[in-house]
Amino acid sequence: MQGLGRYLAAALAARFASEGMGMAVVLLALERTGSAAHGAFVLTAWLAPHVLAAPLAGAAAARSRRPRLFHVGALAGFTAAVAALSVLLGRAPTPVVLLVAVLGGSCGPMVTGGLSSLVAGLVPAGPARDRAYGWDASTYNGAGVTAPAAVSLVAAVGSAGPAMALLAASGALSAVLAATLPYGSPGPRTGAPRAGLGAGLAALWRIRELRAVTSATTLAFLGLGALTVTSVLLAGSLGGPGGGGVLMTAFALGALTGSLTLGRITSVPPGRLARWAMAGTGAALTAAAFTPSVALTAAAFAAAGVCDGPLLTATLRIRSEFAPDAVRTQVFTLGAGLKVTAASTGAALVGLAADAPPWTLLLAIAALQLVAALLHILVTAGGTAGKAAAAGGPAATAPSAGSATTAAGPRPPGAP
Repeated sequence: MQGLGRYLAAALAARFASEGMGMAVVLLALERTGSAAHGAFVLTAWLAPHVLAAPLAGAAAARSRRPRLFHVGALAGFTAAVAALSVLLGRAPTPVVLLVAVLGGSCGPMVTGGLSSLVAGLVPAGPARDRAYGWDASTYNGAGVTAPAAVSLVAAVGSAGPAMALLAASGALSAVLAATLPYGSPGPRTGAPRAGLGAGLAALWRIRELRAVTSATTLAFLGLGALTVTSVLLAGSLGGPGGGGVLMTAFALGALTGSLTLGRITSVPPGRLARWAMAGTGAALTAAAFTPSVALTAAAFAAAGVCDGPLLTATLRIRSEFAPDAVRTQVFTLGAGLKVTAASTGAALVGLAADAPPWTLLLAIAALQLVAALLHILVTAGGTAGKAAAAGGPAATAPSAGSATTAAGPRPPGAP
């Protein structure tokens, strides 16, 4: 487990910077241009490259002869873009600002899935690695709680410029810490054929467990991406126009709690844990749609967050266990990129439907979580294993060589 503590510190610092960008960019645009819409355009340019850059970043990381330099360089590029936006936004021509945002966003997959792919090289396969993914998931949730709060506080005390500078400093810290990590992650042996750019996407489709969790979580994040805007509208309809932040803070705190408790349960197969998480989140958000006050709605949001917390842990475990070694990083970055893209699409869709009653929007988000859980069940049950067996060939669902299942014995991760 050499370097896990430093990895978690680097991941938390990087994801703190990433999670704070949404609020910081909008606040800075509003401060300098008087238009929140300008910030929304910049944020869209920041998020849009994730799904396109993900397979490229994953393939480049897997092929790199100097993985330390590649990972640190990606984090440094991410940090440089944050710092540049803090100076250029509202001052430089819009095309220049958008270009910087696109370049910085292209490094985003390495902050999310790219970093998570390193855990397999830091922790031996087995329950210890499963727990490590639980801690890794908690860095996302911890950053989701602290980054928006820190940005809001710094912007309120001073201005949005220093808030962006804080994010840049956090990104720089992550790059420094990443430079100290051991880069011994499992990968293709010397002389083995290198995976192509489409190999990660092929693995996501071919391997049943990866296809199930990727399709289900992408659908779930289509709804969760709309949750922030919906929470503001819902709080306003309940007589608390400033309560949207309270609802999302409750959800984030619940998610952190869930990842640190339920997410560390290694005795439950990760596929089953993922289904429970999505179904529980959907049920809690359904209840939130019918609560009569902001306080009760916040309690329901917290419960939804507790249920959602283990989902990322389960997803990371499934990717680690079933992704072929040669495309492990591609699988992590592409999976993360699809979720980010789905979330940004959800945010855009709720903007188009903002005139609908807020409780109906929340019910739609809840329904997507429940449908995602059902989709996971259907894909897992009817995947390629049956077809392969009928053809007399092996099922393409076996865990990779370094997976927790291989080391721990006949435990069936992802099985119903």
